[in-house]
Amino acid sequence: MLLREASTVAPEVVREGVRIRWLMTEKEGAPNFAMRVIELDPGVVFAPHQHPYEHEIYVLEGTGVVTNPDGDVGEMLPGKFLLVPPNEIHGYRNAGDSALKFICVIPLQH
Repeated sequence: MLLREASTVAPEVVREGVRIRWLMTEKEGAPNFAMRVIELDPGVVFAPHQHPYEHEIYVLEGTGVVTNPDGDVGEMLPGKFLLVPPNEIHGYRNAGDSALKFICVIPLQH
């Protein structure tokens, strides 16, 4: 069993205004899934993209919007959760005045 404080995991800067904390990976002994906390600064847009695997998301803090090529799909607010199926184009935009933080779980790539 593993029990740690998320604050002890250093964030990886993906690009300006976007950080990922890899909380759980194979390194921590997880056999199937990776758990990440993603943070977007106010005004930051994470452009639409896609992956061959699902994403499971739970919003912790802030206000955001999930997007696809057709535009805005819905609000990302604390307590909301989202499933992004494999290969579905998706993106995120921080629409608030503080950081948008969410947990994102993905399968480990073997």
